[in-house]
Amino acid sequence: QVQLVESGGGLVQAGGSLRLSCTASGNIFTINAMGWYRQAPGKQRELVADYTNDVGTNYADSVKGRFIISRDNAKNTVYLQMNSLKPDDTAVYYCNADLLVTDTIVFKAYWGKGTLVTVSS
Repeated sequence: QVQLVESGGGLVQAGGSLRLSCTASGNIFTINAMGWYRQAPGKQRELVADYTNDVGTNYADSVKGRFIISRDNAKNTVYLQMNSLKPDDTAVYYCNADLLVTDTIVFKAYWGKGTLVTVSS
């Protein structure tokens, strides 16, 4: 089976920084894309940033210029460097990967359990 495990969430003051990590493990043949989504209380889950093999990086307008996504393909790991954090960034951050399990032919999306980021004003 495939597992995505996030780390790096926590409490930070406005203007501060945090770095999230997510590592995919299991019977993985190849990964097409990895990314981060977030869900604030009472709101729908939204894309924060993703990194695909063909397009590269993509960011939500609300985080452009503040967040940086990167991947380490050798480690099946994606990072999210979050700078100049705002209270509006408070949410549970979920890792997502679009990948192909060994001996299968269809790419599927997998999710981590989420890590809480709280930004105080």
